[in-house]
Amino acid sequence: MPIHGIGVDILHVPRLASLFARRPSRLASRILSVDELSIYNTLSTNEQLRVRFLAVRWAVKEAAYKALYPIRPTWKELTFTSMINGVKPSLLYHPSARPSASSDASGNVGALHVSVSHDGEYVFASVLAEAQ
Repeated sequence: MPIHGIGVDILHVPRLASLFARRPSRLASRILSVDELSIYNTLSTNEQLRVRFLAVRWAVKEAAYKALYPIRPTWKELTFTSMINGVKPSLLYHPSARPSASSDASGNVGALHVSVSHDGEYVFASVLAEAQ
């Protein structure tokens, strides 16, 4: 498996919590894909749960940007799904139909492998992007 790139990110959750406190619905709608937003909207109104959901996706997407460089996806072109029913976490890249500088390079990306860890006030994510 040839590697396109590797990216990592660490996020201090209180930093994101302060953004969330100022504009909770705006932050979610700006960084979440359609699928992620539909899951987010089903979460309870527990602020900590919602902030953790956003923090994990923020860190994963930041790591993905680093792994995918020079391709520059938008926030909404990346969808992260957590472990559900024993299925491992996954990250999907959905290039939009919009013309961009990255559209000609997007064909070079294969599978995206993701690992996330969170403890206390920190979320750590790593992404490995395969080349096709």
